[in-house]
Amino acid sequence: MNTIVCMKRVPDSATRVRVTPDGTGLDPAGVKYVVNPYDEFALEDAIRRREEAGEGRVTVIALGPPQSAESIRQALAMGADEGVLLTCEGSHDALPVARALADEIRGREYDLVLFGKQAIDDDNMQVPQMVAEFLELPCATVVVGLEIEGREARARREVEGGHEVLEFTLPAVVSTQKGLNEPRYPSLKGIMAAKRKPLEEREVTLLAPTIDFVRLEEPPAPAAGRIVGEGAGAVPELVRALREEAGVL
Repeated sequence: MNTIVCMKRVPDSATRVRVTPDGTGLDPAGVKYVVNPYDEFALEDAIRRREEAGEGRVTVIALGPPQSAESIRQALAMGADEGVLLTCEGSHDALPVARALADEIRGREYDLVLFGKQAIDDDNMQVPQMVAEFLELPCATVVVGLEIEGREARARREVEGGHEVLEFTLPAVVSTQKGLNEPRYPSLKGIMAAKRKPLEEREVTLLAPTIDFVRLEEPPAPAAGRIVGEGAGAVPELVRALREEAGVL
C-alpha cells in the first residue's frame, strides 16, 4: 500500500507565543516548532501498515517555509520513505493550501491519503475535507480506528456522544485523532538513515487567499480575584456577587 501523509510544522503547544506589535502575526523569537501532533498519528498508522505488509511506500508532503524540512526529516527518521516540501512564505488560509496539496497528490500513485484531524496553530479543521473534494475521494474525519482489507476500509470516528462507523473503498482521505495509536520516537538508526532518504523541495505559488486577515490580538488579562469572606458567613455575599456583578446566577 502506498500512503501519502500530509504534515504541517506548527509552534509547540508548550511555547509561549506572542503577537507582533503591529498585530500582523506571531513573533517567532524563542518559538519552538514541532510536527503537528495529530499528524504524528497519521504518520504512525502509515508506517505500521507498510511494516505489516512488508511492501509499499510512505511519502510525507508538507507545505510551508523552508524550515519545514526539519519536520520532514523527523518523519523520515520515524520511518517514512521519502519527503516532499512545497515551499512558500507567509500564512495562508485553508482553501489555497488544500488546492496546492491536491495538485501535488493528484500526480502520484497512492492508495490512502492521511492527515491529522487539524493543525494546532489555526485549528481550522478544513484541509483534509477540501483535499478529498478536489480529488473526488471518500473522506473520513476524526478517525480513532481504521481497518483495511484489500480495497475496502472501515473507519471508526468520534462524534458527539459516541462513535460512528464508516465503510468506503480506497483510495480515500482519512484524518486521524488521538487514540488511533501511540506514535513512535525516532531511533538513532532512523535519524542516521533519514539523512540518505530523498527529500524533494519545490517552490509553489498559492492562489489568492479567500479570507481577509485583519489582525491578531492577545486575550485580555484576567481580572484579579477577590475574597468575599470565610466559611458559611461568606455565602450570601458570594451569591450576591455572582448574581449582581458576574451575572451568572
